[in-house]
Amino acid sequence: MKFAICNETFQEHGEQWPIERIISYCAEIGYDGIEIAPYTLADSAYDVKPERRTEIRAAAEKAGLQIVGLHWLLAAPAGLYVNHPDDAIRDKTEAYLKELVAMCADLGGEVLVFGSPKQRSILDGWSARRTWRRTIEIFRRLAEVAARKNVYLLIEPLPTKETNFIMSLDDGLDMIREVANRHFRLHLDVKAMAADMSRAVADTLRAEGGKYLYHLHANDPNLRGPGFGDQDFVPIFQALNEIGYDRWVSVEVFDYSPDPKTIGIKSLKYLKMCRDEASKPS
Repeated sequence: MKFAICNETFQEHGEQWPIERIISYCAEIGYDGIEIAPYTLADSAYDVKPERRTEIRAAAEKAGLQIVGLHWLLAAPAGLYVNHPDDAIRDKTEAYLKELVAMCADLGGEVLVFGSPKQRSILDGWSARRTWRRTIEIFRRLAEVAARKNVYLLIEPLPTKETNFIMSLDDGLDMIREVANRHFRLHLDVKAMAADMSRAVADTLRAEGGKYLYHLHANDPNLRGPGFGDQDFVPIFQALNEIGYDRWVSVEVFDYSPDPKTIGIKSLKYLKMCRDEASKPS
């Protein structure tokens, strides 16, 4: 397994670190990759011109760091909604997501994590069935674009407190089966899985979704980094070993305290410790 961290972690006093500084620092402290929130580069992906994408990719390659991909896809610009009843809004969103697919490939990335809970929820007065169909349609087209660029679009189930659409592993798997494209796969998030009180996070990983899992976000239910709360990651790594997962484990936090350097160093140290513990013979 390889370890990455999301770049929006690196902000202080409301100011985002420059991406080149993030790349250099993450390589220095031992990460294998970084994951980029597009809104940290510009309000719109259209504003991240090809030459700038080339510069960022070159900086990562020089540092020996991989740009894993993109997340928080629809956080900006405003007005995007993947399954909106208004065709003009949905079409605009589809075009923007296609641009993000291109940007991911230009940066050397592999995955686009589709979470964006506020830009996918079922709107008042709109049926769940029609929302589902409209979402399937757009994801089928986007998966074809992703396949041509050799990147993967990943659906992220999120808990009911964040969205009312695709809220469980089963929802995510149903969507993957209906989209029916190998470039449309599953992303799971430890915080989100922990919200399902019916089973442990490790058991969710061992469920049928394991064969579709393509990416994992590591965090604590308290919204901080792994090792900053009560979530034990040893059983999580044991489950990942059991299902043969050997891809990225990427730190994503929502509480940026105490500071980005502490988050980055402590999270990675804890994840490596748990990985090593999980690999010991029982």
